Amino acid sequence: MNWLEAICAFGVLSAIIPVLAGLYQYILVGLSLFSTHLERVKPHLPRTAILIPAWNEDSVIEVTIDRLMKLRYPRERLRVYVIDDASTDMTPQKTIQKMKQYPGRVFHIRRVAGGEGKAHTLNYGLDVLWMSEWTEAVLIMDADVIYTKDSLAKMSRHLSDPEIGAVTAYIKEGSRAPNAIQRFIGFEYITATGASRRAQNALGFLACLSGGAQLHSRENLMDIGGQIFSHTLAEDTFTTFRTQLKGRKAIFEPNAIVYAEEPDDLNGLWKQRVRWARGNVQITSVFSKLWFNRTTHGAMGTFSMGVLWFSIFLMPIFQIMSAAGLIGLYFMNAPLAWFLFRGLWIIAGVTYLIVTFVSYVVDTESASKTWLEGILFPGLISLSVIIYALVPPLGDWVADVLHLKACPQAVALGQLFLYAWQALSMLVAWLAKEVEVRTISAGIPRLGRWLSLVMIYISGYGPFLCAVTFGAYIKEFRGAEMKWDKTVKTGKVG
Repeated sequence: MNWLEAICAFGVLSAIIPVLAGLYQYILVGLSLFSTHLERVKPHLPRTAILIPAWNEDSVIEVTIDRLMKLRYPRERLRVYVIDDASTDMTPQKTIQKMKQYPGRVFHIRRVAGGEGKAHTLNYGLDVLWMSEWTEAVLIMDADVIYTKDSLAKMSRHLSDPEIGAVTAYIKEGSRAPNAIQRFIGFEYITATGASRRAQNALGFLACLSGGAQLHSRENLMDIGGQIFSHTLAEDTFTTFRTQLKGRKAIFEPNAIVYAEEPDDLNGLWKQRVRWARGNVQITSVFSKLWFNRTTHGAMGTFSMGVLWFSIFLMPIFQIMSAAGLIGLYFMNAPLAWFLFRGLWIIAGVTYLIVTFVSYVVDTESASKTWLEGILFPGLISLSVIIYALVPPLGDWVADVLHLKACPQAVALGQLFLYAWQALSMLVAWLAKEVEVRTISAGIPRLGRWLSLVMIYISGYGPFLCAVTFGAYIKEFRGAEMKWDKTVKTGKVG
């Protein structure tokens, strides 16, 4: 093997990193049963102020407040503060009505000069809370999130341990009649929240507190400055990192269930996730001294944390490097290209089976609604490639049926297509979003949504998320405005 072949082989093998990282997390899910922190808790019901940043949330704010008032939590120890970020709809009027309905328990705080984003709105509310000593804990949530009745009590019990600074809940996609995009998100949340955060509990760190469900002790927020870091698009992740770097722990409580309405189209999902991904780009830079450096933090500076973080952060790069490496080897060393291709997809296939099975076990409720999207998460073509890698004679049979072997050029093009698919799948997923946007602009939204959905089923939802991350690279590199694209809520949570 010459040096050029070695570089190509390295590029191919780089794609195994996120696959093995995912498998590693799912192995740790079982160990999370011994890392619940429940053995160190006791009933603890601190005086809790719930902060709801709200900008034009009149379709959801009333139901959200009503559900919060029904939490199994002492009435005298719970207050709800709606921080109205200069809303132009009926949010102020509806909140004021709830103030009258629940006197002394619901408060409306109007921020006249709004539009600066969630972090600034939260900080406006925190400034109000710190004017008195009443608040012992702060629950930060979104205006559409619906908490199950015992969720807050299950979260707050962990704050009985002074080593715990923050607790997050298990957010699920909760639309009454979710469409295909929301079902994909529902399955993603099983893997990215229900399973991976259990694994992080076992490892002793948390990568991110869910923005719509994070409970902090007063002491923790004071230690990080009494404010939410506002110079980022991922204020929740910044808060998570700062909590742990200041010496307290942040943990995931899987039994505290909350439901949220997620985007129902690709364009809305793209905007939301690009914002999140840009925040991760910013975090990767700001905390550059943390990675793989245990002297900075005993848990967050570990090899495990670094690999899990960068396996997601760099996944688009790994995919492109792998495709480029396979294509290069095809022309230089075809047997090696086939060997690495098949090995990569066999490992991916086994991991896919394990991840899908464990996800169904971790959350049978969500899995029962999203089983099809769970199966099709990698996309139809990737599933076909997995089968081809596992059972090559099946691919030969298909080639015989289609008489492809009579045309060597077709066989060569097909091989190159399969080798390039890891990169092409991201392009197809991005094009699905563009088809949706352009057909809506052209006045044919139903056709556009149908076509874009077919393209996502073909390319895969996972590649769509990779395309999002790549889009975040580009926006951050260009220095695009840190604009807060609000996710539209319609009150569909059941």
